[in-house]
Amino acid sequence: MTTHEQYYVPAQSKWPIIATIGMATSLYGLGTWFNDMSAQRAESSGPLIFSIGGLFLAYMLFGWFGAVIKESRGGLYSPQMDRSFRWGMSWFIFSEVMFFAAFFGALFYVRHFAGPWLGGEGAKGVANMLWPNFEYVWPLLQNPDPAAFVPPKEVIDPWHLPLINTILLVSSSFTVTFAHHALKHNKRGALKAWLALTILLGLTFIGFQAAEYVEAYQELGLTLGSGIYGSTFFMLTGFHGAHVTLGAIMLTVMLVRIMKGHFDADHQFGFEAASWYWHFVDVVWLGLFVFVYVL
Repeated sequence: MTTHEQYYVPAQSKWPIIATIGMATSLYGLGTWFNDMSAQRAESSGPLIFSIGGLFLAYMLFGWFGAVIKESRGGLYSPQMDRSFRWGMSWFIFSEVMFFAAFFGALFYVRHFAGPWLGGEGAKGVANMLWPNFEYVWPLLQNPDPAAFVPPKEVIDPWHLPLINTILLVSSSFTVTFAHHALKHNKRGALKAWLALTILLGLTFIGFQAAEYVEAYQELGLTLGSGIYGSTFFMLTGFHGAHVTLGAIMLTVMLVRIMKGHFDADHQFGFEAASWYWHFVDVVWLGLFVFVYVL
């Protein structure tokens, strides 16, 4: 397996079909859940359907990645296959960059165009006729139509939990780098310790973000339904929190594999891919902290 002509092609697999079923079921359940919430129905089958889809996806991920690990450990992959994995992960992270770029773009559009226009500023300031008493100030603690969207009382103070979470994620970026260096030098003890610390920092971040959400909903009136500020805030921070959760799961799987003796200085792409993803969520958070919380 040293030339590109010997490119391993796996046999037919059930995993793509299971992935399709899981994704379709999850999306259908999520749509049902949201529709029932909008209609203010007391009971909804959406959460159950969504959970069933999630179980399908968990089963698929466990089985499919397990098969890939077995193939890799069995020496079936060539250097060309390794390059394919690296390109695949690179494009995946690029797609995630574009995903967040769309939400950041929506935030910037509202802040610098739509909001000022409704306040009477700029070339389209004539839009102010819709709500002539509206004065635009960001963050929006007074919506153009407060009867339709009750504005929040306050916004999250960036210099408490958000600052702590920033320190946690930046620190975790260093610890996962230390773990990577330990792997390259075959220092298994240091590798396990630094990686476990990275996971702990990530889980602590998730816990603090959950506490922040409770404060936002219960004390500040900052919700998904509190206007454009609330919706952009929760869309950006919520999706980022989901990515941190996914990254923590990936790193936990890497820790389990390391404890089983997987990876060495020459064969470590699984660990590298997880660390790339973790650095990505760290960088996204820095953008969130600056543009969502501080500015």
